[in-house]
Amino acid sequence: MIRLAILAALASFQPAVAQTITGTAHAGDGDSFEVAGTKVRLFGVDAPEYRQTCQVNHSEWACGADAASALGVLIDNRLVTCIRRETDVYNRTVANCMINGQDVAAQLVAQGYAIVLENGRADYAVIEARARVGKVGIWATKFDMPVDWRRAHPRDPDALRSPSSGQWSAPVRWQPRSSGYMYRNCDQARAAGAAPMRRGTAAYNPNLDGDSDGLACEPYRGRR
Repeated sequence: MIRLAILAALASFQPAVAQTITGTAHAGDGDSFEVAGTKVRLFGVDAPEYRQTCQVNHSEWACGADAASALGVLIDNRLVTCIRRETDVYNRTVANCMINGQDVAAQLVAQGYAIVLENGRADYAVIEARARVGKVGIWATKFDMPVDWRRAHPRDPDALRSPSSGQWSAPVRWQPRSSGYMYRNCDQARAAGAAPMRRGTAAYNPNLDGDSDGLACEPYRGRR
């Protein structure tokens, strides 16, 4: 009897399958959109808010609006497939999304329209590092991290906008990387082709310079 119960339980077991959403997409802001009637927030990245501006040669650039436009160019009225990772506190699906085999978030990061969050994928961080070095998009400007801009504009309608819905709600306060360094470890620096990094260069991170000789992530030199 016990054996039959065990066999029945094994037969009924189904492994968990990630939820996939596929449909025509419509951008909301720089990192959120709607697909097949589902509100989606891109996993691991944060884009400037719609009303946020960046400083370029003492002039204001509407980087938030351009980030939304960049996402729109990528996905509007096109077929997007998203793999759900979680649901945020505002019942939005947080997901990795693909279009024509290309990762949507990765493309935004490469274009300099989104930063990588602490929970972002390692390959996103490598792409961001290249964008920083190349001064692409927002990396050619002076700007506030989106999370800091939201804190400074708590009553701004677009800072509180629920992407793509036209309704208003509090933003998701994911924390972006705050170290200020391009590379968090030597693996990232080497993958981006930036190692070794010399003191005085933009890529140099003193935390990765173990012997404090001004050269971070240098090749190991064995003792003789």
